Amino acid sequence: MMMEFWQAYALFFAKGLTAVVLLIVLVAAVVALKGGDDDDEENKLKITSLNDTFINWREQLYAQMLDKKAWKAREKALKKAEKAQDETEKPRLFVLDFDGDVEASAVADLREHISTILQVAEKTDKVLLRLESGGGFVHSYGLAASELVRLRAKELSLVVAVDKIAASGGYMMACVGTEIIAAPFAVIGSVGVIGAVPNFHELLSRNYIQYEQHTAGEHKRSLTVFGKNTDEDRAQFKKELAETHELFKNHIAAMRPQLDVEAIATGETWYGSQALAKGLIDRVQVSDDYLLEHIDSHQIWQISYEANESFIERIKGHIFGQWGRAQASAPLKSRFR
Repeated sequence: MMMEFWQAYALFFAKGLTAVVLLIVLVAAVVALKGGDDDDEENKLKITSLNDTFINWREQLYAQMLDKKAWKAREKALKKAEKAQDETEKPRLFVLDFDGDVEASAVADLREHISTILQVAEKTDKVLLRLESGGGFVHSYGLAASELVRLRAKELSLVVAVDKIAASGGYMMACVGTEIIAAPFAVIGSVGVIGAVPNFHELLSRNYIQYEQHTAGEHKRSLTVFGKNTDEDRAQFKKELAETHELFKNHIAAMRPQLDVEAIATGETWYGSQALAKGLIDRVQVSDDYLLEHIDSHQIWQISYEANESFIERIKGHIFGQWGRAQASAPLKSRFR
């Protein structure tokens, strides 16, 4: 009798749990569909005052270091200084971040940020781009560099700060700056072009697999992945690389006429202090110091976008975020089996 009771209870519990799960799925689906219009909305522009950020950090430290009497005296002095401060509006320093991958995916946000700035900026304002990129596709980084040229075309001062790396396509962007600063060990340069294509023709032939490709136009393609490559194909491919390299050098020469382009267009990279001697950058300095230099003289605004996540994305982020934290806190032995 007792066994039958527990069996009936387990069956009831399973049915109830199933109903609850189905209800949650249904609600989630309805919310996701209802929020479909919200997902299509543009990302929200996020504007942060870095003046306030740095000052808050400073005052928090003072609050911990000073005794009560000294802290009150400091608060009083700060309020007095605020009242005596010149009411004249300070020039603005707009801060942008570009963390580049091979496809320069961040250019989608960059172009919107620049379009936003150009609507409000005056010639006395500056733009600081904190750039990190090891390069990637020519067309992608060509677009990113062209977006930065829009700032120079409006006669705005564009300072490019490289704390880690600006190589190849990254330097294609960096050289657009009216001033380039870099950390002492930031990697700079790699003014060259590389192209690599695997070829499986021999492998396919050994397995009796034929591959056909038909083109119209003498140079519709150069090297192919599955077909047989000829010396003519290789020569055409090298010619295209050389032409791209020439365009790269011309771009640098136009942006930094003082630079001996031929001397640095070897594909080599240099650290920040070496790059200064080569003329690739203008100053050895980290971006944080540049910001601190302008904290009293400029209104510093960091511009970014907050992505609007759908309900499902938020749930996924929560689940995988919890899982990731669990994995990170797990012993090494369990993570490297």
